[in-house]
Amino acid sequence: MVAGADGSTTKGGNSAGVSNHADRSKFLQRRREADCILIGGATARNEPYQSTPVPVVVLSRGLINPIANNKLAHCWNLSPAAAVARAQELFGPNIHIEAGATIIFELLAAGLVDKLELSITPVTGGENRIDIAELLSHFTRQNEVQVDETRFISAEREP
Repeated sequence: MVAGADGSTTKGGNSAGVSNHADRSKFLQRRREADCILIGGATARNEPYQSTPVPVVVLSRGLINPIANNKLAHCWNLSPAAAVARAQELFGPNIHIEAGATIIFELLAAGLVDKLELSITPVTGGENRIDIAELLSHFTRQNEVQVDETRFISAEREP
């Protein structure tokens, strides 16, 4: 997940507005290591998912897959928890959740997020703000590294 210094998760309608080069580089590396990517319908409509290195699951109540031209895309009308379980069965255990805060917080509440990679850039003034401290409170171990003006926090739950 990427957020601006004020907790903004989007600016100008998508995450690119709060991202930067350092964040993007780490994000793309993690994405290549995943078995599957899980996103929500709004994320699919507002972010570039026309091509992904691994299967991508779109959680949507709609009947039309917003990224139908991505041959690795699947559109499921499931709860986030049910989607994680199904994705693990079909694709493997390493599910990379790139969804918005609503889905992420729902999965956190269900105990289904073992690890969070959070980039905090210096951007402010965006939309869809989250409480960064509250987000990190779901994890027992945290490690922070700063690269240029971006903070990278790896947070994990105790097994």
